[in-house]
Amino acid sequence: MIIACPACATRYAVPDSAIGVEGRTVRCAKCRHSWFQDGPELVQPVAPARAEGTPADSPAEEAQASAPAAMAREAGIPSDTPVEPVAAPDGVADDPPPPVERPPEPEAVAVANSFEEDEAVSPFDREPPFRPRRNWLRWFTWGAGAFAALALAAVVAMSTFGLPSWLPIEKPLFGADPGLKVEFPASEQERRTLPNGAEFFGARVVVRNEARESRNVPPLLIVLRDSRERVVYSWELDPPQSTLAPGEAMTINEAMTDVPKSAVYADIGWAPR
Repeated sequence: MIIACPACATRYAVPDSAIGVEGRTVRCAKCRHSWFQDGPELVQPVAPARAEGTPADSPAEEAQASAPAAMAREAGIPSDTPVEPVAAPDGVADDPPPPVERPPEPEAVAVANSFEEDEAVSPFDREPPFRPRRNWLRWFTWGAGAFAALALAAVVAMSTFGLPSWLPIEKPLFGADPGLKVEFPASEQERRTLPNGAEFFGARVVVRNEARESRNVPPLLIVLRDSRERVVYSWELDPPQSTLAPGEAMTINEAMTDVPKSAVYADIGWAPR
């Protein structure tokens, strides 16, 4: 039989046995529309002609005998056209027809059960092998929180203990200025070689408090540089006084031996804390 989709008018050639006598719900393979398809119409067998003058056995037989004539009138066949009866094979006239095995579902038609199964699948179900989907937003939030916690811990550690020595960051050579004036004139610096071959360096340092309040005097740092202004030697100088009154000054005479021969320039500042 030939069926047509009521939605897109696509036609399919389907065996009668695939639909069945009672009909079934099918689905269009093109537009996925589902509808109930009636089964093929059964053709009533033509009753054998009775001999002339033989009465009918019952009213039911008379109605069955008159059915072919009615069908002939509907088809436009003249009533006087002879109709040849179809005889049943010997031995199987009264037996019911054997059951017909239903062939597999044609590819062009799908039953409504398949359509319902497709609709029942949710896009939010778990994917094979049935593990929950990853929530990338939650992972990103956790990562950002962990990074913020590590950054805060690093800032607290550096503010408390200072920068670690292994970091490739240039640290300041001198410490903060306590508000004192340091005089380190080049004319008061002495550089010579001792008789034993050791290099001698001596200098005079003056620290003056020009403020109106007393100031604490932190340690000083003397730095020797080479001709390329690279630091080749340094040492801390502890002041003889820890505090200077307003307008007070103190002088420090310092000498050091075994300094590098490459040292050319001398610089002074406050030691870093």
